[in-house]
Amino acid sequence: MSFTAEQIATVLNGTIEGDSSVVVNNFSKIEEGKPGTLTFLANPKYTHYIYTTEASIVLVNNDFKAEHPIKATLIRCFNAYAALAILLDLVEKSKPQKSGIEQMSHIASSAKLGENVYIGSFAYIADNVKIGDNSKIYPQVYIGENVEIGTNTTIYPGVKIYSGCKLGSNCIIHAGTVIGSDGFGFAPQDDGTYKKIPQLGIVIVEDDVEIGANTTIDRAVMDATIVRKGVKLDNLIQVAHNVEIGENTVMAAQVGISGSTKVGKQCMIGGQVGLGGHISIGDNVNIGAQSGIISNIKPDAKILGSPAIPVKDFFRSSVVFPKLPEIYRQLAQLQKEIEELKSNQNK
Repeated sequence: MSFTAEQIATVLNGTIEGDSSVVVNNFSKIEEGKPGTLTFLANPKYTHYIYTTEASIVLVNNDFKAEHPIKATLIRCFNAYAALAILLDLVEKSKPQKSGIEQMSHIASSAKLGENVYIGSFAYIADNVKIGDNSKIYPQVYIGENVEIGTNTTIYPGVKIYSGCKLGSNCIIHAGTVIGSDGFGFAPQDDGTYKKIPQLGIVIVEDDVEIGANTTIDRAVMDATIVRKGVKLDNLIQVAHNVEIGENTVMAAQVGISGSTKVGKQCMIGGQVGLGGHISIGDNVNIGAQSGIISNIKPDAKILGSPAIPVKDFFRSSVVFPKLPEIYRQLAQLQKEIEELKSNQNK
């Protein structure tokens, strides 16, 4: 599909600087821009590319100030990155939508499907499953007994949803994700073996949640593991039993959350962060990549490191790390000189 700068500016409520009739039919990165494409500038590190890009249209923030001539047409908007997301979403929704029930799928007679539901080949829909209007179940998905799925939710190939779990509306579950597998619960025995503790709870995923590929969310021992509204989880994340993740929290890849930990609202958690069990993370907490968290974190904290410490302290410490061998050598020399002074005083 092709769009003019004028049409795009209308959608974004933006202001055009340049040729309003220029047409684009694709997207590109600003450093690799090509004629006929649209790109954006949101990160100041890429500002120099706006003067050389071959892209026909560039989305910029309202406060952008050009220091050199720019060949491309600019569309100024409230937030260039958010505006790009709006456009990409429009393009995605304009694509042909899957519909209908394909052959070779299994749907139990007691399952209830809403209107305009898509079920792909080799999908398995068990007894008493409820799937809301406009939801899409791609091939090779397994949905266990008594699972409930809201409206307009998309479940990509290979997802497994165990019995009793509940998914809200407008969710996206990417390929290979497992929701509702048993939590890691084993009781040590006197003979050194471990007895499995049955996991009788479920997983609840609220509305507007996106879960990346090959992420696993364990069912609770009792009650529910809960992923609240608006949460965004990257690929390869492990969420253990009885965890609760607060609204609009985002997590990058390879985060691991131990059992019964509570994560607050609006948190941002970097890749490979490990959260210990039975702790509480407050609202609006930022945790840097590869941090290890073993105790409660107060709201609004920004932490980094393993064990994690306040960000400013970590950066101060990181300056010292490379100097430690020299500091140690100097300390040893000072200790030697002090001993010599003591020895001389005692003579």
